[in-house]
Amino acid sequence: MNSAAPQRGWHPELSAVVLGGLVAGTIDIGAASLIYWQDPIVIFHSIASGILGTASFRGGVVSASLGLGLQWAMSVIIAAIYVQVTNQIPTFRRAWIKGGLLAGVVIFLVMNYVVLPLSAVGRAPRFTALKFLENLLAMLLFGIIIAFFARRKAIIGRP
Repeated sequence: MNSAAPQRGWHPELSAVVLGGLVAGTIDIGAASLIYWQDPIVIFHSIASGILGTASFRGGVVSASLGLGLQWAMSVIIAAIYVQVTNQIPTFRRAWIKGGLLAGVVIFLVMNYVVLPLSAVGRAPRFTALKFLENLLAMLLFGIIIAFFARRKAIIGRP
C-alpha cells in the first residue's frame, strides 16, 4: 500500500474535537445525574435553564432536547478549544493526563463562575463542600476524556 495515498475518513483534529466533545459531554450528563440523584431529563432541563430560565422545567421534551443539544455543543466547543491550545502547547498533548486535569480545573472555574452567572440562571452555584468536590471531579474526568482524544489526534495525525 502506498503511504503517500490520501487517507480516507475524518481529519484527526476534527475527530478529536467531535468524538472527545460528545463522549465527555455524554459522560458529564451521567455524572451530573449521579451527583444530584436526578434523572438525565431533569439535568437536560437544568442545562436549558441557562437560556430559558425556570420556564425550562415546564418545557417538556422540547426544552430537554435543547438542554441535550446545548450540552453537546458546549462540550464540542470546549474540546475544540483544548485541541487548539494543544496545537500551540504540544506538551499538553504529550503529557495528556496533566493537560486534561488542568483543563478540567479551568472548565470547572469558567463554567461555574463565568458562564452560569452570565446565563439566565444568573448566579454561581452554591455548593456544599461535597458537591464542590463531586463537581470538580466530574470536570477533571471531562478534561481527561477530551485530552485522551486530543492525544489520539497527536498519534494519528502527527503535526
